[in-house]
Amino acid sequence: MNPPAQPAVETEAASDFARVMQEDLEPCPSLAGRDRTGRFNIDPENLKNGLGQLVLTLVKLLHELLERQAIRRIEAETLSEEEIERLGVTLMRQAQEIEQLRQLFNLEEKDLNLDLGPLGKLL
Repeated sequence: MNPPAQPAVETEAASDFARVMQEDLEPCPSLAGRDRTGRFNIDPENLKNGLGQLVLTLVKLLHELLERQAIRRIEAETLSEEEIERLGVTLMRQAQEIEQLRQLFNLEEKDLNLDLGPLGKLL
């Protein structure tokens, strides 16, 4: 007996990723995938949404790092006006995609800021 086929997304659209991750799931509470302490809980019911939350958190972290690097390069005057404009538009579009994914996963902004225990908050 063959296992059921897993849905595959081969696209650059982040919304398709969110759609596949949300299939067969009911809306989850804002702490989806985490227990009361804020730590991840590997519950089969919330696994897809928890994985989406983790991936989206990492994407948001990378986005913030890119923004900081862009600011450093602008302040160091190593970019032309055209490059600054392109970079700004790209970062703005990326932020919009992150926001759309956050809404598709029924997550609040605070859900993307994981508690790392003694290290503090991630973002």
